[in-house]
Amino acid sequence: MTYTHRFNFLGIPLDALTMKETISIIDDAIRLNSRITHVVLNAGKVVSMQYDQQLKQSVVSCDIINADGQSIVWASRFLGFKIPERVAGADLMQALVLHSFIKKYKCFFLGGKEEIVKKVVSIYSQKYSSDIIAGYRNGYFSEEEEENIALEISNSGAQILFVAISSPKKENFMFNNRHILSNVNFTMGVGGTFDIIAGFTKRAPLWMQNCGLEFFYRFLQEPRRLWKRYLVGNSKFIFLILKKKFYLLFFRSFRNSI
Repeated sequence: MTYTHRFNFLGIPLDALTMKETISIIDDAIRLNSRITHVVLNAGKVVSMQYDQQLKQSVVSCDIINADGQSIVWASRFLGFKIPERVAGADLMQALVLHSFIKKYKCFFLGGKEEIVKKVVSIYSQKYSSDIIAGYRNGYFSEEEEENIALEISNSGAQILFVAISSPKKENFMFNNRHILSNVNFTMGVGGTFDIIAGFTKRAPLWMQNCGLEFFYRFLQEPRRLWKRYLVGNSKFIFLILKKKFYLLFFRSFRNSI
C-alpha cells in the first residue's frame, strides 16, 4: 500500500502525514479488516539504515512511515519536502489506545521488562477498560521463540500490536513474522514508550520536543550510555543531509545550465 503523499528521503520512503491523517488510515484498515504496518524515522535509524540492509528492508516495506524525530521534519523541509508535523511514535501509541477504547478495538503489548509491560497493561485497564487488552508479553526472548510469540499474538484477537523493543530487533521481528501476524490489522514499533507510560523514564517537556531537544533530555538521563550514540549518530545524520543538499543544488544548477 502506497500513498500520494510519500516522498524519497535519503533513499527511504517517508509519508507527509499529520497525526489525524495517520489515525484515519489505521482506522480504515481495521474497519475494512485489511493489514498495514507502521514505522517511524529518527536520525539514528536513518544512519543505521545506511549500512544495515536488513533493517532497511524491514523499514521500507512498511505501509506508513512517519517522521518521529523533529530532526527528520526539519531535514525534510531543508531538502525541499513539506512535512506537516512530527508524528512521534509515543504520541501515536497513546492516541491509538484511546481510539481503541472508543472503537472497542483490542491491543497486544509486546516488549519491555515483565514488571514494565504489566504496569502498562494495568494503567490502561484502569484508565480505560481491560476489554482493550488482547494480551501482553515482555520483550526478552530468543530468535527461536519468535515464531511461537507471533502465533500467540495472531491468535489473541488483537487488531493492534505495539512492539516496545529497541531497533533493529522490533522492525525485523515485525517484518520476519509478517505472514504469521496477518490476523493483526495494524502493527507498530514504539521503542521505549512502555517505560514512559509505566513511569520508569521521563519524557522531555513539550518545549524541548518542539525544539528538537528530546534527544538531549534523554542524554541527560543516561549520559554514559548515550553520549557516543548521539555524538556520532547525529554528526553522521547532519553529514548525510548536507551531502544530499549539495547534490540537489548541483543537479539543479547543472540542469538549468543545459
